[in-house]
Amino acid sequence: MAQPTRPPPTGALVLADGTVFLGEGLGAVGAAEGEVCFNTSMTGYQEILTDPSYAAQIVAFTFPHIGNVGTNNQDIETSSPAAAAAARGAVFRTRPTQSSNWRSDDELSAWLAKRNVIALAGLDTRALTKRIREHGMPNAVIAHAPDGKFDLKKLHKQAQAWSGLDGLDLAKDVTTAQSYVVNEKRWQWPLGVAPVTKPKFTVVVIDYGVKRNILRALGDIGAKTIVLPATATAEEVLAHKPDGVLLSNGPGDPAATGKYAAPQIKKIVDSGTPTMGVCLGHQMLGLALGAKTMKMAQGHHGANHPVQDKSNGKVEIVSMNHGFAIDPKTLPKGVKETHVSLFDGSNCGIELDGKPVFSVQYHPEASPGPQDSHYLFERFAKLMAKKAKNAA
Repeated sequence: MAQPTRPPPTGALVLADGTVFLGEGLGAVGAAEGEVCFNTSMTGYQEILTDPSYAAQIVAFTFPHIGNVGTNNQDIETSSPAAAAAARGAVFRTRPTQSSNWRSDDELSAWLAKRNVIALAGLDTRALTKRIREHGMPNAVIAHAPDGKFDLKKLHKQAQAWSGLDGLDLAKDVTTAQSYVVNEKRWQWPLGVAPVTKPKFTVVVIDYGVKRNILRALGDIGAKTIVLPATATAEEVLAHKPDGVLLSNGPGDPAATGKYAAPQIKKIVDSGTPTMGVCLGHQMLGLALGAKTMKMAQGHHGANHPVQDKSNGKVEIVSMNHGFAIDPKTLPKGVKETHVSLFDGSNCGIELDGKPVFSVQYHPEASPGPQDSHYLFERFAKLMAKKAKNAA
């Protein structure tokens, strides 16, 4: 009896070292280069793929069932319509099944196509993850051709030629072009997103690629949020007379963005304004205070990362997405390490002695199961309230 023939592959992932993974192409048609990382989250794939911190990256999901709850317009983390504000590609173990969720507005593959994100399904994600674990995050090209015709040599050369994330300032690509104001809280069932009716604080957010849920988390502590571009000067920030400043998450090499951002952050810190940093914003704060950053081999991408608060020994399970970190050996006098990863001991938090300034490497606005890290926004609120009380 004749064996059924398999259809030709319509998707390819070609690594810079020449390794090729073939499968079924989904989403947008074409080819895109990026750095391949793996994400261990079991849920939240839409938030991951629209997180501006994943700009210029191809996300390989280790959880096999992606797409089963579809997509909707409320779980998009970027406010920018630009493709650069989301991941360049996505890799799945199995083809997304038909969605089944009351909030779903669209199927994942169609939604990816609309956002110009190329996807690949049906490959051995375990082998890809193991390769990243052993050799680090590779540069690669992901391609989708419905006719199954690929020039693998050309794709290989494209992957080899891409510069990678080192030295790349991507904040300028994903930041807002102009300032805007946000007055909303986190999504809650059954009301959805509620407005902040009586703001207690005014917070300026410097947008290096801010996630919408960070803005909503600020709304939960009673903040009216003014979002400014990544290139905003300290004078432009302080002109709004903020009760606090938040340095947002974002993509790319912090050292590249820090060339123009760090001097401005230093001025904000010196003004005595309460300041909180998240992810790239944490790294920006470290650079402003005199520390250095470094590239990580695999990075941290997932929603199951254990982090310890060194002040009390408490362990938090947090959401992370970063490929760079502050080198704790370079922290200057007066800057204290507050949190560390229990996976590899890397730095996950700092604070400045004698000033209302702190930051964390992870995402406290996320809810990877329990809401372990939401207290950080409350800490920020207390710092702002204390400053206002002292100024009265």
